[in-house]
Amino acid sequence: MTSIAQAAKRFWVVLIVLVSVVVAAVVVSRLRGFFGSDLPESAAGAGTDAIVAFNRKTVTYEVVGPREASGSVSYLDVNGQTREADFTELPWSVTVTTTDPGVFANLVAQGNVATLGCRILVNGTVTAEHHASGRDAQAFCLDKAA
Repeated sequence: MTSIAQAAKRFWVVLIVLVSVVVAAVVVSRLRGFFGSDLPESAAGAGTDAIVAFNRKTVTYEVVGPREASGSVSYLDVNGQTREADFTELPWSVTVTTTDPGVFANLVAQGNVATLGCRILVNGTVTAEHHASGRDAQAFCLDKAA
């Protein structure tokens, strides 16, 4: 009996920590079961409808100017990535489509002519337009909330 008492005197802190951990684990397990957070999340057989994109948005970038113009254009796609293209005659345009609630639309065009313009259309409505003049004109259009 003396050896058990001596062992208990030596390891009483370890014993208290061990008992505390076991009690805490039981309490957490009971609380998780009570609130239902231990149930597996399953969509199978739940009768949910498929998500269908319903708010389709088209963004059209246009560059306008003299027909014989040539140059380059830089614009943002629906993921915000820069895309570059060259044009050999105007008008030039490209359309991107998304179901995202908002698109950051940006267009920069530079040509070898004295006048150049750009437009951003969202669902057919002009939301940004700019015309520039000068040697090798550069036009810039921006719509932060297309």
